[in-house]
Amino acid sequence: KSLYDLCSETNHIKQFIFASTCSNYGVMAGNGFVKEDSPLMPISHYAKLKVKFEEYLLNKIPPNDMVATSLRFSTVYGFSPRMRFDLAINGMTYGAWKNRELPLMRDGKQWRPMIHVKDTCDAQIFLLSQKKVNINGEIFNVGSPENCYQLENLAKKVASVVGDDISIIWYGDPDVRSYNVSFDKIEKLGFKAKYVAEDGVREILK
Repeated sequence: KSLYDLCSETNHIKQFIFASTCSNYGVMAGNGFVKEDSPLMPISHYAKLKVKFEEYLLNKIPPNDMVATSLRFSTVYGFSPRMRFDLAINGMTYGAWKNRELPLMRDGKQWRPMIHVKDTCDAQIFLLSQKKVNINGEIFNVGSPENCYQLENLAKKVASVVGDDISIIWYGDPDVRSYNVSFDKIEKLGFKAKYVAEDGVREILK
């Protein structure tokens, strides 16, 4: 049984929030923005599993009144006690600080939404205060328009904060994953992310 099944079998747990991902969109078809009802094209094994569990979660009615919601988080950045440097902004910052070279996957034109780890926490806390009718069985993209970047532009922002001597070093084959995400749905409920990339870079450097 999944954790969701175990939670749904008790009357003590009233709300279940699934931490999903915007990686579910994979490759955006054409221009514009992907929304919660846009086609999903997961590429990584990680994203494919997230899609499968979303389907399981939102198509299964729990035997009690538990509320179930899926949050599709943007790529996380920022300082945390269990620090991860395999994520885009964090990895760029670390490479630029340590080697004065910022690693960037080709071709830099791909779109990615980002979100500060503190904003991910705030989004989950925000959901706890919402009416059941507004969130039960719903999916929400979590991030902000200010945090959607083409990776080359993002790299330049990171480099400008780290120092004037930073060189961008390209690596790998062109990454086909690209998705510019709309956050209108959760913002209409009243949630707004507070941080942008430069905030995360500065705190990591510190």
